[in-house]
Amino acid sequence: MYEHTFIEHVGNFSVICLAVILATAVHYAVLKRLNAGGRFIERYPRWRLLYGVVMSLIAHVIEIAIFAAAYGISTVSEFGYLEGSFSGSIADYLYFSFAAFTTVGFGDIVPLGPLRLLAGMEALTGFVLITWTASYLYIEMSRTWGVED
Repeated sequence: MYEHTFIEHVGNFSVICLAVILATAVHYAVLKRLNAGGRFIERYPRWRLLYGVVMSLIAHVIEIAIFAAAYGISTVSEFGYLEGSFSGSIADYLYFSFAAFTTVGFGDIVPLGPLRLLAGMEALTGFVLITWTASYLYIEMSRTWGVED
């Protein structure tokens, strides 16, 4: 079995850190923008909640795409590979990233080698960011429910 060098481990760790930082920064920016609101949204508070849900979903898709790109970079850099029902297409990377981010982990595609650490960090990051979104939406519901349009 191939032993990875220290430089490869540093490279793998760098890809993981970059993906986590970028995904968290995207999430922060979207939630900060949502919290700032807009005049239209302030006039129609119930639309603010719908807008928050839609924008949060878009943010999560962007974050998942960031991790999918990290898988692509990691496999090209030979930090591990994905095995199973995996052909190497962008759709496959996105599918695996969706499964890892949402912690569903279907198991039809599995990471091998050091790439497993990226998958684990994506699951943890996804859990934290999804929880952050749920907290934000709960606060928004508390603000808007009971307020008449």
